[in-house]
Amino acid sequence: MLSAAAIMTVIAGQRVKDEAPVARFEVVRSYPHDPQAFTQGLVFLDGVLYEGTGLNGRSGIRRVRLEHGEVLKLQKLEDRHFGEGIAVVGDSIVQLTWKSGVGFVYDRNTFQRTKTFNYSGEGWGLTYDGTRLIMSDGTASLRFLDPTSLKEIGRLEVRDGGRPVQQLNELEVVKGEIYANVWGTDRIARISPKTGAVIGWIDLTGILSPRDPASTDVLNGIAYDAAKDRLFVTGKLWPKLFEIRVK
Repeated sequence: MLSAAAIMTVIAGQRVKDEAPVARFEVVRSYPHDPQAFTQGLVFLDGVLYEGTGLNGRSGIRRVRLEHGEVLKLQKLEDRHFGEGIAVVGDSIVQLTWKSGVGFVYDRNTFQRTKTFNYSGEGWGLTYDGTRLIMSDGTASLRFLDPTSLKEIGRLEVRDGGRPVQQLNELEVVKGEIYANVWGTDRIARISPKTGAVIGWIDLTGILSPRDPASTDVLNGIAYDAAKDRLFVTGKLWPKLFEIRVK
């Protein structure tokens, strides 16, 4: 008969075994990024970046030229709102706010606001899978929203080896998987949209040089160029945006 210590060793070993594998990365190329941009959402589409930024008084949406980091168009939020994740749905940009309980829809070309909507709890990350908007709220649950009515139509709990993954933040759909920054870490979770299971992790520890400004904040920002199969990442107040390849 196994001792209590031996049983705990077996359980711990099983838990480690069940956890998703961790992959590293290599930097393909780096690009300039506005170090004043508190990045909350990132989308790459039709050759340009769309970025949502946060902080009261500094929040907004912007269209950015990837190669130079040049801001091509900017729409600010009212100072009382703390901007969060964004997603592009057809000719519209959808943006969340952190604690206001309200989201905004803009015309993708003019950046004029066309609609507002409400939701319960906090807004963190947002992405679009072609059918549904997928929203994070800082917990281990992802919400699915109807892209037309913007009403919640379902939820999915994210787990790694049976353990809920809390603090899910910025989101991106990549080749049918949901990629999620986990706030306060250097990791991106690759999530099955069917089961909520973490398929794997991408560990981005060390991607930002220690020589970069001390004012930088956490990793946050994932964008995927489906046309050229390129993956981009950045962070809040980071001076660089990186194209990476997962190893």
